[in-house]
Amino acid sequence: MTTVAVVYHSGYGHTARQAQAVAEGAGRVPGAHVTLIPVAEAEANWAALDAADAIVFGAPTYMGGPSGEFKVFADKTSKAWFTQAWKDKVAGGFTNSASLNGDKHSTLAYFVTLAMQHGMIWVGTGLLPSNSSKAQRNDINRMGAFTGAMAQSDSDVGADVAPPEGDLETARLYGERVAQLAAKLRKA
Repeated sequence: MTTVAVVYHSGYGHTARQAQAVAEGAGRVPGAHVTLIPVAEAEANWAALDAADAIVFGAPTYMGGPSGEFKVFADKTSKAWFTQAWKDKVAGGFTNSASLNGDKHSTLAYFVTLAMQHGMIWVGTGLLPSNSSKAQRNDINRMGAFTGAMAQSDSDVGADVAPPEGDLETARLYGERVAQLAAKLRKA
């Protein structure tokens, strides 16, 4: 069995929907067991994080980086860093913001740095962008993200309608890719 942990923070529920979509995608892989872990519950779930074959980080992008709540979690991972508990695990990340750009890449770059400090193996989206004149809001990878999954949620709507379905399907495909690669590495 391949185990995937999705550890995330969500301020208003939009990033939680994206986290759920990542988990759904990872769960599409036969034999995958997925655990969703809000950062507020991370301390109670360190054993699951340490045992996971893959860890996917998620947070909204606030002021050009991950939320403060996610950063608090990241700082607490220093114990896992010190023992190299996450070395050679598969890693990935996703983020959401109200703006189309919103400096989301800075948040993904933060996740990459966190993963690299832990000696993890980063997985990109592997998805072509939806960037033609015929592209629609619900297309897959409409943000053109390669480092990790990006989503956009309009600031005047709740998590019941945002992020749009195309961004959620992008997250599902990304979760599936992370779980597939973790399964391949586990077999090797």
